[in-house]
Amino acid sequence: MKTGDELSDAPREGLGGAEPAQLLPSPQVDAEGELAAGAEPVARTQWQLFRRRFFRHKVAVAALILLVLLYVCALFAHQLAPYDLHPKLNIDVLSQARKGPSAKHWLGTDELGRDQLTRVIYGGRISLAIGLTVAIAATVIGTLIGMIAGFFGGWTDQGLSRFTDLVLVIPDLAVLAIAGKELGNGSVPVIILILAALYWTYLARVVRGLVISLKEKEFVEAARASGASSFRIIGRHILPNCVGPITVAATLTVATAIITESTLSFLGFGVQSPTVTWGNMLSQSEGTVGTHLSYLIYAPGLAILLTVLAVNFLGDGLRDAFDPQSKH
Repeated sequence: MKTGDELSDAPREGLGGAEPAQLLPSPQVDAEGELAAGAEPVARTQWQLFRRRFFRHKVAVAALILLVLLYVCALFAHQLAPYDLHPKLNIDVLSQARKGPSAKHWLGTDELGRDQLTRVIYGGRISLAIGLTVAIAATVIGTLIGMIAGFFGGWTDQGLSRFTDLVLVIPDLAVLAIAGKELGNGSVPVIILILAALYWTYLARVVRGLVISLKEKEFVEAARASGASSFRIIGRHILPNCVGPITVAATLTVATAIITESTLSFLGFGVQSPTVTWGNMLSQSEGTVGTHLSYLIYAPGLAILLTVLAVNFLGDGLRDAFDPQSKH
């Protein structure tokens, strides 16, 4: 006899994944995990199944908590930062320059006496905003193009697929470096627009493949036979079945955008001072490697590392949670 976990995680196809509930065994099980005799099945929604599988993934839950804390710190940077981001350069401030971590300045100060912790908190506001905004924009564009190409096929598919391949082979760093200088001299909106225009391609290919396989399913044929329009079939029956892979790809896009922005800023082509990001903090501190000021590199570098790891672990947890056959 199957245990409750085995039955609850069994795959099940509904009408476009929109079935509101799934019959599962009640929690009345014996010591060995077997269903008790005469146990009544209980209905659980797809959201309940997803939530239970996700919270079993302890690393993903910890990553989600860390990301929430980072975004809260970035959102309330003005209230949480211990010092002003751009203090007046007077004698008192300059006298604190090049001081290592202490009780007064937890992460030390830079060459001008500015508090490093304050700069890391404010830098996260820009870096995290770029990652999230690019992920949302790229997800919308990639999903739309992938859905249209996969569902309609023919010349529509061929044209959009070739356009996707063309954008995919463009060297993103070179385009960002040139366009950022020419269009906005490293302004945040320009970088967001360029990253979003380049990073939708992977998601479009993933969605196209999913739609090609889903549009041949019985529930789609039934909807088409009942007279549903193409866009109703896409919105009500195909899109819900693609939510899992789309969500996972969107989380990974956040990490990719943050790394790209940091790389550009480190090379001098990204967001320019006085705007603070983790990337240009690394760029401004590159000459401190091997000196007593090397602590200036650790904080922004560690912030980027923790954010990227958290996003990737969150993506792993979401992938397992959306997969009903996952054994994690």
